[in-house]
Amino acid sequence: MEPVDLLIGRYPKLVNCRADLLCALDLLREGFGRGGTLFTCGNGGSAADADHIVGELAKGFLKKRPVPRELREALAAIPGGDSLADGLQGGLPAVSLHSQSALLTAFANDCDPSLIYAQALYALSKPGDMLLAISTSGNSQNVVNAAKLAKACGVTVLALTGERPSKLSDLADCAIRVGERETYRVQELHLPVYHWLCAGVEETFFAE
Repeated sequence: MEPVDLLIGRYPKLVNCRADLLCALDLLREGFGRGGTLFTCGNGGSAADADHIVGELAKGFLKKRPVPRELREALAAIPGGDSLADGLQGGLPAVSLHSQSALLTAFANDCDPSLIYAQALYALSKPGDMLLAISTSGNSQNVVNAAKLAKACGVTVLALTGERPSKLSDLADCAIRVGERETYRVQELHLPVYHWLCAGVEETFFAE
């Protein structure tokens, strides 16, 4: 994991995000450290980013992450378990809310579509979990509603948005407002931000 100042050196538009980058990393470390799950959500390209984040956390990212000894020993007692122990990688609990397609489409069809992520988070989360809400404008209603639900349920809210203050940044425990306003330019900065966060979390919980 590179230091935050090296990240900012490569992406100068993040210069005003330094404190929030460090804050977000601390909140993720604390949340996973207490056994929490990270839920992610967004729309369009931000939904793809939300899935991308889950992929970096739930399997090896920069490290191979061998499974812990206790699991290896338990698998060794099962026929063929050794090959599982050799092939699996350590993972952190992370779920993209939009991956719950049956729930989301049923709720959108039967109820208020702007509440799809709030409903999924309500059903799946517990106090101490985390929500990483992604919106380039910071005002996507279904993402904002998920953040509101999270605040009411004791779920830590982290936000990735563009540089303008927004409903989402106002709700978040930590909001990283990258220094762009146009959608695709905001998304271009979101990727190095969440890669840096994922690398920092991985460094905390997985040895070489």
